[in-house]
Amino acid sequence: MTHPPEADALQPAIWPASAHRVDGVVHVGGASVDALVAEHGTPLMLLDEDELRGRARRIRAAFSAVLDDPIVYYAGKALLTADVARWVTAEGLGVDVCSAGELALVRAAGVDLARVGYHGSNKSEAELRVAVAAGVGTIVVDSELELERLTRVAAEAGVRQGMRLRINVGVHASTHEFLATSHEDQKFGVRIDDAPTLVARIRADDVLELRGLHTHIGSQIFDGAGFAAAFDRMVALHASLLPGGALPELNVGGGFGIAYTEADDPQPIEQIAASFAEALRSACAREGIAMPRVAIEPGRSIAGPAGVTVYRVGTIKRMELADGERVYVSVDGGMSDNPRHVLYGAQYTARVVGRSSDAEAVRARVVGLHCESGDIVVDEVRLPGDVAPGDLLAVPATGAYCASLASNYNMTPRPPIVAVADGASRVLVRRETIDDLLARDAGLGGTA
Repeated sequence: MTHPPEADALQPAIWPASAHRVDGVVHVGGASVDALVAEHGTPLMLLDEDELRGRARRIRAAFSAVLDDPIVYYAGKALLTADVARWVTAEGLGVDVCSAGELALVRAAGVDLARVGYHGSNKSEAELRVAVAAGVGTIVVDSELELERLTRVAAEAGVRQGMRLRINVGVHASTHEFLATSHEDQKFGVRIDDAPTLVARIRADDVLELRGLHTHIGSQIFDGAGFAAAFDRMVALHASLLPGGALPELNVGGGFGIAYTEADDPQPIEQIAASFAEALRSACAREGIAMPRVAIEPGRSIAGPAGVTVYRVGTIKRMELADGERVYVSVDGGMSDNPRHVLYGAQYTARVVGRSSDAEAVRARVVGLHCESGDIVVDEVRLPGDVAPGDLLAVPATGAYCASLASNYNMTPRPPIVAVADGASRVLVRRETIDDLLARDAGLGGTA
């Protein structure tokens, strides 16, 4: 039987390396999707443990091959559970958090807080007190007001707190406006022109240990060009500050992109690391300074391709449009478990995974169950023409920013996160229930 490749094949760049079909049924992490659904239900987020851990190792190895002892943090905002935190730290990474909740989770998971970096553009004094008292290794200061708060908190605690100063370097990543995090008109960091004054204040107070500078130019970046432009400005600033004291580190964030569809073609991480290191060396050579120790913060590129979300098809609608037929495939999830399309037009692909088909491919749009016309999971995809209610449909590359951004829109419980490895599955985060949602409503007797 010949299967239409655009409707049945699993593209290796998008799916976990373990994904393959056996008698038509897709297996992930050695387990069949139909068996996993029978045990855990739908919608269901599967997380391939070996894929996630392997990607953490690969990124660390790629940068270690071209830089001297780089610091690699896993950006927990992409996907954070206790087990994920333990996996990445077991692979030699630290963890980057950006809220009191994320800090509490890694602390409860037993992560060494000396290996934690704490981000956030609006950290309260109370949150800073918790972080300092807990022994967080590095706090990334995002504003002048936060610098004042952290100086006061550290002085009261009688400690010298490690920190980096986040710089708005003014480099535009080639990505969606909401994913670009270092152009001039946005909320993150301090102006590059203000950095010398703030650094002088940090050094004069001697309450904070300035580890170095930090910047982040955006997300879903496919090559090293944007980093090279950022290095020109950051290294020049770094060099100008050296006469006043040491700056041992330079953190340039993460943002390495992944493939979500066949149209995406990110460079291999080894190639990005090589061009990244060469650009930094060139910038340091121009300024006549030694290479600082580099820190990076990958998240999506570790967790994203490890995740696969499985839905069950509910209804099918065939629409005759001016440019041909479109099949609307409705599933039992949607923007409550993956809001990325409605937020910034994120594109995905999908496959029928409970069986193979040799039916002619049709133009399809995968939509969710929510009362929103923008509740689109996959905007444009080729699916087998015989796709039908009851089919299992999976969307790959959902490991990053899907569970993290999930909501209870329309009072919809969030799906579980289930790890798969060596043919076995294990629940990392249990499925929410309607009873869970009702229990929060004080009008129904829930906790006020």
